[in-house]
Amino acid sequence: MRDPAPATGLSALPAAPDLAAAAAAWLVHLAHERRLSARTIEAYGRDVRQFLAFLKTRFGAPPGIADFTDLAPGDLRAFLAQRRAEAIDPRSLQRALSALKSLARHIARETGQTAAALGAIRAPKAGRRLPRPLSPSDAKAMTTTALRESEEREPWILARDAAVLALCYGAGLRISEALSIRRADAPTGETDAVTIVGKGGKTRSAPIIAPVRKAVEEYLELCPYALKSAGPLFVGAKGGPLSPRIVQLAMARMRGALGLPETATPHALRHSFATHLLARGGDLRTIQDLLGHASLSTTQVYTGVDSARLLAAYKGTHPRA
Repeated sequence: MRDPAPATGLSALPAAPDLAAAAAAWLVHLAHERRLSARTIEAYGRDVRQFLAFLKTRFGAPPGIADFTDLAPGDLRAFLAQRRAEAIDPRSLQRALSALKSLARHIARETGQTAAALGAIRAPKAGRRLPRPLSPSDAKAMTTTALRESEEREPWILARDAAVLALCYGAGLRISEALSIRRADAPTGETDAVTIVGKGGKTRSAPIIAPVRKAVEEYLELCPYALKSAGPLFVGAKGGPLSPRIVQLAMARMRGALGLPETATPHALRHSFATHLLARGGDLRTIQDLLGHASLSTTQVYTGVDSARLLAAYKGTHPRA
């Protein structure tokens, strides 16, 4: 079985061999059985590592499975208090507690030993943060090459970045989803949809409108590489797979030109896609399907964005506001 430690930061784990082995097996289970995303697994691994480092300091020795299952509620509260003192936000604390409970369930299945204290601890409450979409004009500007004409970059690279961002805004894709499209599945010509494998391995069909198809076609016309059918649609400067970081940096330069805040990221274009559809009368269930959300409650956060913008407009323009 593949050791996930190098990818998750669990190498040299501050734990006794039995608990270290259990944690490694748990992460393999999350990856292969639960099929969680690599980013989630990395975050869970980091959370567990931090907790076990805390226990090592608290107990004076690397903790084993017996130490983990015999935890007192006070041990967990002390860990959460320490993390709060380090200015860790409640959402990260919720995730850490979720990771520890998941590890405890795995240990209980494998050994029969249960960590009762974890069931006695409630996750800290976190306020619901509203997504921060861009305005329609700013979002459209991000999907063109006009803002970057002064940059000393090859035209095909500018067209490539514009096409990726066009997919984020025009189809509501995550940047990882846009970069996962194969050359054979490129949305060009009469192709008006692309199949996407999103979070949790869930598949959905994303409609592709004409301006987005045009952006992809312009990139392909300029791309100097002979792209393999089964290979990635978007490639880097040397022809290899394109890193999300490159697109993020491109958007950072454009938001600087427009005077936008740091929240104007490629993912903010996905938020903009949903918010602008809702503002134009889009059905919430349809938007849920387009975004690939498993739960409608996740999509409903965009109703809060729309309401907040309406209230701001009212306060700013009504004579008696």
